[in-house]
Amino acid sequence: MSRRVNVIGVGMIRFAKPGASPEYYEMAREAGLAALADAGIPYAAVEQAYVGYVYGDSTCGQRAVYELGLSGIPVVNLNNNCSTGSTALWLARQAIASGAAECVLALGFEKMAKGAIGSHFSDRASPLERHMQVAEALQGSSSAPLAAQMFGGAGREYLREHGIARETFGMIAVKAREHASRNPYALFNQTLSLEQVMASDAVFDPLTRFQCCPPTCGAGAAILCSDDFARRHGIADAVHIAAQSMTTDYPSSFEPPSMIKMIGYDLSREAARQVYEAAAIGPEDVQVVELHDCFTTNELLSYEALGLCAEGGAEQFIRDGANTYGGRVVTNPSGGLLSKGHPLGATGLAQCAELVWQLRGQAGARQVEGARIALQHNLGLGGACVVTLYRRG
Repeated sequence: MSRRVNVIGVGMIRFAKPGASPEYYEMAREAGLAALADAGIPYAAVEQAYVGYVYGDSTCGQRAVYELGLSGIPVVNLNNNCSTGSTALWLARQAIASGAAECVLALGFEKMAKGAIGSHFSDRASPLERHMQVAEALQGSSSAPLAAQMFGGAGREYLREHGIARETFGMIAVKAREHASRNPYALFNQTLSLEQVMASDAVFDPLTRFQCCPPTCGAGAAILCSDDFARRHGIADAVHIAAQSMTTDYPSSFEPPSMIKMIGYDLSREAARQVYEAAAIGPEDVQVVELHDCFTTNELLSYEALGLCAEGGAEQFIRDGANTYGGRVVTNPSGGLLSKGHPLGATGLAQCAELVWQLRGQAGARQVEGARIALQHNLGLGGACVVTLYRRG
């Protein structure tokens, strides 16, 4: 029988622009120590570590974890593209749920170079070959970064199918900056007007510069444990993972050719379905969501894939303000990847930290009132999607 898994400690650092961050192991140390302090336990209590990053050598995980201590525990290095951080969380949860361990560290970090968001897919073209083939078949070649072509192409497809205004995508970026203005961890926390978003440099129609997440350096961490461990350490009323799912590409991701499907729509929809079913709730029960807004187009598509609104209903959802404070569900109160930044290996764990703070009532000026159920969505092309449902109480 699967055991309940609690998140008893989270930590992250304020993300930084490329060239302005410490070394990866220094960032990892800061995030890891913050998570341990938050949990109120020593590093010696941790039995396993799952460490994620996309850029780096094969055992950077050990180099990072050794900053916390030399305890001889298993350290697993992993890379699942942009879903790397939540994949570390997924593996850590499995270790606790199965009874293989009582207390596990999930750690993610990234030290990125300028322009890396645009180039890292093409640097690893082989695993994304089928995705590239779909993109080229549907829209031809372009000099724009591959990621922007893929997610921008999905936006074009949605525009053709539903006839929405291009400004609807821009409204997501405005909302992201408004939320980020309340978040001291966000890299970009100055608000933007819709006019500024739409007038920023064109990247790949309908995307403008302010609708694309920036390359970022940073680290995040989470400490997971069993109920028995929590009781032994006097930890009560912890946030727990009520359900979690990871999906990878389906035949529908590529046939018939669709940019929307190719960037992970069906992965997200199925992972969310599995999570709702396992937790015996529906999307209407969720108060706060951190979802993968690498581009504004993906945030809009994710509203529908996660069941936050009906298919084809995203524009109305956005224009009604249903995606922000005072609306139906607050999406990306942190500012999301668009404003907080997107250090690939750390993103999923930064999402986890935000949602744990929200459910504890520790999110300060960005607190979602009455939040008891939270949803996390982290997507990596190539492809993998992790959806996690958190509860308190």
